[in-house]
Amino acid sequence: MIKIIDLYDLSHTIAGEYLKGFSYPWEALKGIGALIVSLGEKLGADYTETAPQVWIHKSAKIASTAYIGAPAIIGADTEVRPGAYIRGNALVGSGCVVGNSTELKNVILFDGVQVPHYNYVGDSILGYKAHMGAGSITSNVKSDKTNVVIHGDTEMATGLKKVGAMLGDFVEVGCNSVLNPGTVIGRRSSVYPLSSVRGVIAADSIYKGRGNVVTRD
Repeated sequence: MIKIIDLYDLSHTIAGEYLKGFSYPWEALKGIGALIVSLGEKLGADYTETAPQVWIHKSAKIASTAYIGAPAIIGADTEVRPGAYIRGNALVGSGCVVGNSTELKNVILFDGVQVPHYNYVGDSILGYKAHMGAGSITSNVKSDKTNVVIHGDTEMATGLKKVGAMLGDFVEVGCNSVLNPGTVIGRRSSVYPLSSVRGVIAADSIYKGRGNVVTRD
């Protein structure tokens, strides 16, 4: 339940063909920058290259105080609000919201993703219509700087020092929650506000706290 095919409907991202080449989502993190450059060069007339290797759809709304670093793609009807800081290696889908003071770095955001208020999302993949409440963040580096391990039924080494969160389609993360390095949350699951989440949360679950995860009715 932590494979790409378990977490994501790949029809909701222009990265779908790329992601099909991997079994687990964190395996795709290293190549996001190169993917964006490759896709950007083929996007066509609906996109404008506003700066070298920064492609923005003509229908996107970009606040004048937002920063978008290369390489990046911002999809159709997406809103990037004042003070947003997109550091680069960011593939943002259609109909997304990147909010005030939200920071993105090395991410794939599927269509309809909302990170609308004071979020940090780094080295992460967020599925279709995933939503992170105000102040919720992905923590992408362990305090001891060792490689991230995915803690599920078995432990899986990623071989990477930076892995944030892999959120399946329709995941809801409550306000001011922290998703610790290597967190994987299955489709349609929810996280209570003020949570500190680690490991794998099954699809169709409600995370109320450590050791208190229930199945959604």
